[in-house]
Amino acid sequence: MLGSQWLRRQVEAAPHERQAARLWLLEVLGLDASRFYADPDRELSDDQEARLLAGWQRYQAGEPLAYICGYEIFRGLRLQVDARVLAPRPETEELVEQALQLPLPETAEVVDLGTGSAAIACALAHERRHWQVSAVERSEDALAVAAHNIAEHGGRVRLFAGSWYEPLPGRHFDLIVANPPYIAAHETEMADLHHEPRSALVAADAGLADLHHIIDHAPGYLRRGGWLLLEHGWRQGDGLRQRLRGAGWTAVASRCDLAGHERMTWGCWHG
Repeated sequence: MLGSQWLRRQVEAAPHERQAARLWLLEVLGLDASRFYADPDRELSDDQEARLLAGWQRYQAGEPLAYICGYEIFRGLRLQVDARVLAPRPETEELVEQALQLPLPETAEVVDLGTGSAAIACALAHERRHWQVSAVERSEDALAVAAHNIAEHGGRVRLFAGSWYEPLPGRHFDLIVANPPYIAAHETEMADLHHEPRSALVAADAGLADLHHIIDHAPGYLRRGGWLLLEHGWRQGDGLRQRLRGAGWTAVASRCDLAGHERMTWGCWHG
């Protein structure tokens, strides 16, 4: 089988899958795009063809391509991901970008709550070498993935096992960042999320329980003038801003993702 023929068939059958089909073919061939298009009519070996077809069948059955590949590229970092963690998404790259824009000290202490694959923590430690970055995760499976990624990217992140603030008694930070579960169990989008860990997606109280817990307890773990930055569902921004302002937070604001949906909210705590 020629790789170019397979790719053309997939694109003709489902144009919206063009990007995924191209990425998966390049992964199987072990090539970057420029090398592939320099010789697109290369023949796949029997092993490559078998892997290509088996992986694509998994993708069409709804499994994320990152799980099939075994990794995701997040802000230039190659991170191990599998069904033990959520694959980091483009919206979360924007969360990291917003964190980098906040007025934080040069040697800021930062914690990523519910770190999962440690994507946020690794990216912040990589892009701000003087920051002291910690990460918290309660899932033993996710902790193993996070530990691997932290080790692969310099080992500068301190990893804690526990739920939200539980393993951080007496510590105070300049920034708390989190991408917690925020989907309600009855949401229709859950019907398409068969492969991802449910505990990383679903929260009680219409998806707000973990977001509210993080907000309500954040003042006890922030320095004066510290920041809280949250990723959340696209319909949750207004309610979270009201909760922050009602509790005395200042500089409360939200930012939209590339699709134009409010996807992250932040505020500053002065006590």
